[in-house]
Amino acid sequence: MLPLMELNGTAAIISGGASGLGEATARELASAGSRVVLADLNEERGKTIASELGGLFVKTDVSDEQSVQAAVEAAAGLGVPLRVAVSCAGIGWAARTVGRDGTPHDLAAFRKVIDVNLIGTFNLMRIAAAAIARTEPADADGQRGVIINTASVAGIEGQTGQVAYSASKGGIIGMTVPAARDLAAIGARVNTICPGIIDTPIYGSGPGTEDFKAKLIAPVAFPKRLGTSAEFAHLVRSLIENDYMNAEVVRFDGGIRFQPK
Repeated sequence: MLPLMELNGTAAIISGGASGLGEATARELASAGSRVVLADLNEERGKTIASELGGLFVKTDVSDEQSVQAAVEAAAGLGVPLRVAVSCAGIGWAARTVGRDGTPHDLAAFRKVIDVNLIGTFNLMRIAAAAIARTEPADADGQRGVIINTASVAGIEGQTGQVAYSASKGGIIGMTVPAARDLAAIGARVNTICPGIIDTPIYGSGPGTEDFKAKLIAPVAFPKRLGTSAEFAHLVRSLIENDYMNAEVVRFDGGIRFQPK
């Protein structure tokens, strides 16, 4: 029988768990028997999903240390061991380093994207890992937990106008190996997923939406469509349950390779 990180009877914290990739991940882990904690700013939606899943919502600003600490403490206090932390919280921003009108990229906007996407991911990873370290080993290997971070293919090959977003996601990619080496001492694994174009509510609805999505699909190799949040969540679970997956950056993109624009 293959080694398998057991999710049933454990706790998992998911940042950005009130929508999109985070919501799908919360649903997937809850279906496997995890008590899920949704760490998000969207209180109304977060409470609704948490109630549906038998989990817990904690209003969380991932860029704020005390806010993340409170969310992790809530996850660690559920009466079952905290084994999983998944970072899905993130924001986008589109601006050139120097705009067409000659003005430089707004520094406050750049800092905001770094604060939420990169600092927010590191905040959850470090604080959750410290809580995971206090649990008893789950198996003979001494494994205690798994961290899954969400970057983007933009962190590898960003397009025009993605300098802030690509820098934030590239930073997450860059943390993967050293964090995995650091956390080996506590029996935790770290992997990073780099999604391509995923069909989430961020693209909106109404006239023109499908035409816009068709343009996004064009450079996808196969299958010729957008990825789904459910497929992302399935990959998260696979990375958690496969005990030998560690320190990996996994592209999840249908073979897309971004063009400059």
